[in-house]
Amino acid sequence: MSMLLRQFARHLIQKVASDPVAREKAAKVASGVVKEARHIASKDDRAFAAGKAVRRALNKLNNP
Repeated sequence: MSMLLRQFARHLIQKVASDPVAREKAAKVASGVVKEARHIASKDDRAFAAGKAVRRALNKLNNP
């Protein structure tokens, strides 16, 4: 399983490094992830906040 994830990560990194549009999208996604992580870390109930963040991400994927 980790071999598959490693190959996927390598492909993703190569794609981002070679394509300026993909690089811009990756930077935007990374900043969103950092914002969510800060939001989760600031809450008292981190597990609940993490669950809400996952639910928001799933809803965003299902309803673009």
